[in-house]
Amino acid sequence: MKRVWAVLSFVLIAALLTACAAPTPQVVEKVVEKTVVVEKPVEKVVQATVVVEKEKVVEKPVQVTVAPPNYGKVTILSTQANPVEEQEKMRGVVLKAFPGKPEFVGMEEPALIDRVLAEAKAGKGSADVLIALHGTYPTLQAADALLDLSDMVPTLKDRNIPEAFMKLGKLGTDKQYYIPVMQATYIMAANKKALQYLPAGADINALTWEQLRDWGKNITTATKDKKLGFPASDKGLMHRFLQGYIYPSYTGGMVTGFKTKDAEAMWAFVKDMWQYVNPQATTYGFMQEQLLSEEVWVAFDHTARLVEAFKQKPNDFVAFPAPKGPKGLGFMPVIVGVAIPKTAPNPEGAKQMIRYLLQDDVQINILREIAFFPVVGVSYPGFVTVGIRMEGEAVSKQAASPAALPALLPVGLGAKGGEINKIYRDAFTRIVLKNEDIAKVLAEEGANLQKLLDDTGAPCWPPDPPSKGACKLQ
Repeated sequence: MKRVWAVLSFVLIAALLTACAAPTPQVVEKVVEKTVVVEKPVEKVVQATVVVEKEKVVEKPVQVTVAPPNYGKVTILSTQANPVEEQEKMRGVVLKAFPGKPEFVGMEEPALIDRVLAEAKAGKGSADVLIALHGTYPTLQAADALLDLSDMVPTLKDRNIPEAFMKLGKLGTDKQYYIPVMQATYIMAANKKALQYLPAGADINALTWEQLRDWGKNITTATKDKKLGFPASDKGLMHRFLQGYIYPSYTGGMVTGFKTKDAEAMWAFVKDMWQYVNPQATTYGFMQEQLLSEEVWVAFDHTARLVEAFKQKPNDFVAFPAPKGPKGLGFMPVIVGVAIPKTAPNPEGAKQMIRYLLQDDVQINILREIAFFPVVGVSYPGFVTVGIRMEGEAVSKQAASPAALPALLPVGLGAKGGEINKIYRDAFTRIVLKNEDIAKVLAEEGANLQKLLDDTGAPCWPPDPPSKGACKLQ
């Protein structure tokens, strides 16, 4: 009997211990987004089961396709790239990657001006973007037909457009009416044989006109030959040298200082320098020919009239900026600007087009396809020919010089534009080649220049200060 009670007691104690012991959890695995622990509390319960749900997080990559921007139809009226072949290059290459529907329309300047003015008067336009030379825009700005682009300027800082060019785009105001987009100009070129005769301490990328003269003198002394070259024939562009380079460098302007004391000093310098210029200069048209023949070693000319020398013998030549004078580095850029009419139906698309045209690869395409140089600071890629790259780097250095003093092509002379060129060339012939009195020649040719300005009513243009009415000589 005692044995039976002992066994019953043992079973009862074991049951009680089992009821009080911690239960063994049951684990259930589910695939969910987060981990949750569910516990069922035990209160006065002989036996309880605890369930723990262990959840697993599964991450799946999701591909999101972002639709490319589409800036819609953007109609461009352009006085540049007008030949049929160049228009096709603009459409098929330069504008091809624009995220929208660009429509390029080439037209002559009078037609463009008439159309924009007519649309401004009507208050409704069809053109979104204008591409034209600087001289086209004063007429449109005077008619209040251009959109103020000042809000774009901060967003273009990284494009490194020369400040002198951006200032031109203000058209003498405090607002930005066009953004420079491409340029052509005149530079210097030299045979590497001439480099050993540079004046002591001279930097070829920052020469003065006096150092250029001394360079010519050193070459003549060493070789007994006159190796400086300028395109002084009737087919050459000597008048651009006078108007855009030497006059601004010494007088600060092209027109107003034509007969001043500064101008007299400048002409005296030109006469002095000319003794080291090849005497055949009055027969020179394109200086690339004389550089290739080595008739001259150092020359000034338009980039298009030097390029063959760099293309044919790139290892023989260097390109560099024009020298500077007492008033700065006078140079004549052919500036092409891009603007937006006030009546543009798609002004936002037009602004995106401006940003697109200033991209490095687009600027390079413009250079390759229609031969205008970039206005932005670009690194020329390997597929650009060595000769073009050499010229382009010199063009960029010239425009970016702290002393840069851009002198624009004559503005406002209309059909009499050729007459101003004759006045400057006649002054050169009389003073330098015929040795006439400087002050007398400037007085007489200055009277001819003033009459031309009065007859046409042409106001002053950069680098001369703005004028009300016809530009006046000092």
